[in-house]
Amino acid sequence: MDKITITPTPLCGRVKIPPSKSYAHRAIIAAFLSGDKCALNNIAMSNDIRATLNCIKALGGSFSQSADKTTLIVEKNDKPLVQPLLDCNESGSTLRFFIPIALCFAENIEFLGKGRLMERPLTPYFEIFDKTGIKYTQNGSVLSVNGKLRAGDFSIDASLSSQFVTGLLFALPLLDGDSRILIQGELSSKGYIDITLDVLRTFGIEIENQDYKLFIIKGNQKYKPTDYTVEGDFSQAAFFLTAGALGGSIICEGLNPKSLQGDKKIFDIIEKVGARLEETETGCYRAVQTEEMHAVTIDADEIPDLVPILAVLLSFCKGESRIVNAGRLRIKESDRLAAITAELKALGADIEEGTDFLVINGVQSLKGAQVSSHNDHRIAMAAAIATCRSNGDVTITKALSAVKKSYPDFFEDYAKLGGVFA
Repeated sequence: MDKITITPTPLCGRVKIPPSKSYAHRAIIAAFLSGDKCALNNIAMSNDIRATLNCIKALGGSFSQSADKTTLIVEKNDKPLVQPLLDCNESGSTLRFFIPIALCFAENIEFLGKGRLMERPLTPYFEIFDKTGIKYTQNGSVLSVNGKLRAGDFSIDASLSSQFVTGLLFALPLLDGDSRILIQGELSSKGYIDITLDVLRTFGIEIENQDYKLFIIKGNQKYKPTDYTVEGDFSQAAFFLTAGALGGSIICEGLNPKSLQGDKKIFDIIEKVGARLEETETGCYRAVQTEEMHAVTIDADEIPDLVPILAVLLSFCKGESRIVNAGRLRIKESDRLAAITAELKALGADIEEGTDFLVINGVQSLKGAQVSSHNDHRIAMAAAIATCRSNGDVTITKALSAVKKSYPDFFEDYAKLGGVFA
C-alpha cells in the first residue's frame, strides 16, 4: 500500500542533499538547446526531471546516464518532428518552460498533463497567443497549440509565477529578431529568474535585465555546449534543517552558501526564530534547537515552496506566527494552505488558514494520527518531519508515490538518519 507509518524519534547523522531541481530543469533544457553533447553532473531522476527529459526527447533530443549514474549526457538529434506530444506529467515547471520552447521547433504541438497540472493557470501564455494569432485548445488533460512564436514585445503578468518568464527567456534568443519581455505588476519569485539567467549565461546566452521590469533579448543567439554540475537543493535541505531545529542533529552536505536559490532563505529563517545555524565544514550545515525559539512573521511571496515545512517549524515556536502573501500555494500540486492546515491540525497543531496566510500558535508537541499527503511531495515530507515531535505514530497516506516527484530517496535518507517505520 502507498502509505508509511513513522514512529517518532529525533533524526541524527549526515545527509547529502539532492541536487537542485530548479537548476537541473534549466541545465537540461540549455544543454538540449545547445545542439551538442553536454555532460550534466549531479542530476537526480525524480518524476519532474524525467518529465523534462521526455520533453526534450519529443523535440528531437536524447539523453543517457553514465554507468555509475552520476552523469547525464544530453544532446540533440536532427530528426524531423511531426506534431510532437510533450508529456509533462505533473511538473508545472516542465509545462510552462516548454510551451514557448516547443513553438520554436514545431507548429502543431500537444502537451499532456496529469494530476492537477492542467488546472493550474496558463493565462499569461493564452493572452500572448490571443495577441499573436497562435491557436490553442484545452481538452481536459491535453493542451493543443498551433502556430509559430515570433520575435517581438511580450507583455506578461508574472504575478502568478515566474515560470512564464523563464519559458520565454529560453525561447526568445533562438528567434530571428530581437525581443523584449515587459513585466506587468510585480514579478513573483525573482530568485527563480536569477537561476534562469545564471544558467543562460553559463550556456552563452546574454539577457539584459532592467530591474526585473524589462528583459531585452537579442535574437539569433547560439547556446554554447557546456558541461555542468548541479548544486544542492535548499528547498529539500529545509526539511532536514528543520528536523535539526526541532531537536535532531543532522549535518546537511552539498549546499552552496553563495547560491542564487531563493529558498536559501531557510538559513535566515532558522536564525530568525531563534535556532542556531552552524557551518560544520565547507558546504555542510546543521540547525540546532534552542530554548529561545519564538514566533515570527514570514513573507512567503519569494519562497512559496518552503511554506509547508515552515508551518511545521513554526508549530513549535513560542507565540503566534504568521506566514503571509501565500495565496499562490492554493494552485500547487494541492491547495497547500488547506492541506498543511488540515494535516497539522490532525496532529494537534494550533494552525488556522486565511485566504492567503496562515496563523500558527506554537505548541510543545504533536500527537499521533493518520494524515494525507494530498499526493503532494512537500506535504508528505513536511508531515514526516512533524513526526519527530509527535507523541505517537504518524501514518502518511500516498507518501511513497508523492515524494517521487522531487525527492525519490527521501524516506531512505530519513531511515539512514535513524527514522523508525512501524
